[in-house]
Amino acid sequence: MPHRRRTLALGALALGGGGAAAAQARLLRRIATDPADAALRAFQPGRPLTVTSADGTELHAEIFGREDAPTIVLIHGWTEAIAYWAFVIDDLVRDFRVVAYDLRGHGRSGRATDADYSLERFGQDVEAVLRAAVPDGRVRLVAGHSLGAMSIASWADQFDVAARAESAALLNTGLGGLIAGAAVVAVPAFAKRLQDPLGRRLFLGSRSPIPPFTSPLHHFVISYVAFGPTATPGLVEFYRRLITACPPDVRAAAGLAMADMELDPALAKLTIPTLVMAGERDRLTPVAQAERIASELPQLTELIVLPNTGHMGPLERPAEVSAALRELAVAAGEPQAAAV
Repeated sequence: MPHRRRTLALGALALGGGGAAAAQARLLRRIATDPADAALRAFQPGRPLTVTSADGTELHAEIFGREDAPTIVLIHGWTEAIAYWAFVIDDLVRDFRVVAYDLRGHGRSGRATDADYSLERFGQDVEAVLRAAVPDGRVRLVAGHSLGAMSIASWADQFDVAARAESAALLNTGLGGLIAGAAVVAVPAFAKRLQDPLGRRLFLGSRSPIPPFTSPLHHFVISYVAFGPTATPGLVEFYRRLITACPPDVRAAAGLAMADMELDPALAKLTIPTLVMAGERDRLTPVAQAERIASELPQLTELIVLPNTGHMGPLERPAEVSAALRELAVAAGEPQAAAV
């Protein structure tokens, strides 16, 4: 049924002005009556924390929950912001102090010094936030979605991870060959050699502005590319607003950095218990990429593949994501049995 609804919505655009207007009205009604839309709009920011990264870029972070609870740090992905974690934060604050931050150039964080959006800088941002979150100890868990998880890999490549965190989680991500590995569109065999440059220019590296209004066509494209078949209109609309709010030059610079990255070797340095999670229907970072990451981690705890889920696991399956993160964070805080 979800696929049929998408087809009908797209087809309505071909009916002319009247059909398009009717489709637009139906979409707006579906968004307005979706409980997810109201819940995401009601999300309240946490206590502000300003973090200065190694190159002087100022990052906006927020703290949620009790100050005396173990700390979990959440890192959102490309074109997202702190509110992306709304459902997960609301669940985790029952047991943990949660720190989330906006990536450089995203949300309320400052633009990168010297316009540097390299993965090396994103990794340095992770270290700066972890230091600020728990100055004299380690966070219980650092978890990243998409570019946030890539940032964790870059951090591991540059710093002593065990000195700052007890465990990690890599959600819906890949660490190299993103364009070649993506399943957004099928590319004919004769055009394979063009896939990477075309992908760089037209998708990850595009500076084209995103229209500041919603439409059935926008929803169809975003839903097809980023979500699984059960995503609701409110979830898709929320992500559309996040994309629209991300400055086009930041989106393009970070996108090209992801297109060029080869971070798989960094996994050997991620020497703390690490969870990997993927979406069964993820077109941007397919399950095969998660399987490759899992196979190279020194201390893989589990590879979880969420059924009927796209690239937006924390939005589409927040209960499952929160439960997995909680389980890992609790286990990381338990005394380890002495080796015999």
